[in-house]
Amino acid sequence: MNLTAIAEQYGTPAYVYDLAAIRAAHTDLSAMLPGPAKLYYSLKANPHPLVVGQLHRLGCHAEVSSAGEIDAALAAGVDAHHILLTAPGKSAATVSYALRQGVRRFSLDSPVDLRRVAWLAEQSGTDVRCLLRVNADQPVAGLGLTMTGAPSAFGADASWIEADPAQFRGGGRVRIEGLHLYMGTNIADEDALIAQFDTAAATAQRLGPVLGELIEVDLGGGFGAPYAQTGSRPLWPSLRPRIEQVLDTRLPGWRDARPAVAFESGRYLAGSSGSLLCGVVDVKTSKGKTFVVLDTGINHLGGMAGLRRLPPLRPALAVTGPDDGRPTTRTTVVGPLCTPLDTFVRDADFPEVHPGELLAVPNVGAYGLTASLLGFLGHPAPVEVVCDGDTVLDVSHLVLAREPGPYDPAVTAADPAVGSLV
Repeated sequence: MNLTAIAEQYGTPAYVYDLAAIRAAHTDLSAMLPGPAKLYYSLKANPHPLVVGQLHRLGCHAEVSSAGEIDAALAAGVDAHHILLTAPGKSAATVSYALRQGVRRFSLDSPVDLRRVAWLAEQSGTDVRCLLRVNADQPVAGLGLTMTGAPSAFGADASWIEADPAQFRGGGRVRIEGLHLYMGTNIADEDALIAQFDTAAATAQRLGPVLGELIEVDLGGGFGAPYAQTGSRPLWPSLRPRIEQVLDTRLPGWRDARPAVAFESGRYLAGSSGSLLCGVVDVKTSKGKTFVVLDTGINHLGGMAGLRRLPPLRPALAVTGPDDGRPTTRTTVVGPLCTPLDTFVRDADFPEVHPGELLAVPNVGAYGLTASLLGFLGHPAPVEVVCDGDTVLDVSHLVLAREPGPYDPAVTAADPAVGSLV
């Protein structure tokens, strides 16, 4: 991709996504996972319809967590039966919307979640197939951001399920067909990946006799990749045989899909595809310190990092074009927002730049725009340019608009299942 040409034609700030990079990431990850495994793409990483559509055509199912992500998956061409709705706080409105859109698979986090889905499925005359989200009883060391294995809002503790399985077996229109285990995220170390998959598979092995036949076990993912800094996606050449060894030990019928094994990824599949182009608006000195002011900030990149929902943002912004021999100076790089929190780089060595120059932040195809504080201060969203190599396929931008009434006027804010839950 010629980032300079894209910036000249479409302006900055601009997100640029390369579908060729997404295909390469999918090829690499697929080669490192057991052959029969299903792979979910987590739309929270990047719900752009061309990104989702490319991964769907490569065979990925969609893991979504909201009505908006359901819409994004359907708009990208994903069949509703290939969508798995997850999240610990699925409201009655969200579940009802999913059912009306044809979604028939849910990951359930608790008995209340199960009964809510069951009630709404019965009301709509719809059969659904569900996974139980499980919080393993033991933590795994070395995870970038721990999701389970500790007190957690995600899933039901394995010991709870084991002690009171009747609450988790489903019935009526709800069939519990498997387990959903997601231990952590942004894991770059192969040993840590194997440790979490072994813990997840051991938990499934333990709960299978309690719950009955498991049709699918989703072992999660957490495959790490660089974020907002230079670097390449890690490759784990021995990951596949090591996972296969774990599965042969813990879930010996997996090669014949008894149970079928699934994994999920967002960051690894989409991260390397994206760059954020930005312009230098100002360079100034304050009390002996140099500040570079950009036309983009945490409203467009890394807002969740500031909320400690992503690793701390330490991007290496690279000048697009030759910068050999360019001197560096201690610099703080900030965005245009009226808050000191809008800081990309704080007092670090940085190439000397000048107003009007173009910078690029690499590896932001995942957890970029939609993981940011887009509504803060009302700046327009960056243009999003989708390429396939050097060919521009699509140019668009998000718009935040106020409309009267709820998102879906057919659904009230009240929970119709609440009477059956207490």
